[in-house]
Amino acid sequence: MATIEYARNVLHLKDANTTEANPKTKFPVIHVMPEQQKYLDKHQYGGTIRLGAWPCEIKKGTKLFESYKKHGLVDNAPWYLDREGKSVKAVVYERHRHRYEFNNKFKDKFENAGFIISGTSPDGKLVEAIELKDHPFFVGTQFHPEYISRPLTPHPIFVSFLESMIK
Repeated sequence: MATIEYARNVLHLKDANTTEANPKTKFPVIHVMPEQQKYLDKHQYGGTIRLGAWPCEIKKGTKLFESYKKHGLVDNAPWYLDREGKSVKAVVYERHRHRYEFNNKFKDKFENAGFIISGTSPDGKLVEAIELKDHPFFVGTQFHPEYISRPLTPHPIFVSFLESMIK
């Protein structure tokens, strides 16, 4: 939804949408993952979406990277942070539950306008996280940090968000 809002109000693509809500949108900034289309065509909805923990490579120097670096180096953390000694390797494994993704045909247009793609699949094909450049804390994720956040081990993104609100 953040991507759609940015497309409409910053990139001025007034009809931007997700193909899930409007299959005929002129600007499909969010679209069905190619490997998911066959399930939709066959009306196979149950258990066919992208589920489970998947790797996300985090761009260094982003708010997302700093969140994991500052709050994610917790022993036995459920976000499966790859480490190099005591530092962040910039790959996390986060849980997913979806079949729609950012449409890479629009990637350059978004990035040229200051939209930061702060996390991707290791092959760079899937956008996993986004940020706004000049915002105190605007981080959006394709994955679900709420699935693995715990009362005594809150997710790094949530802790960083709360810190930004206090500031």
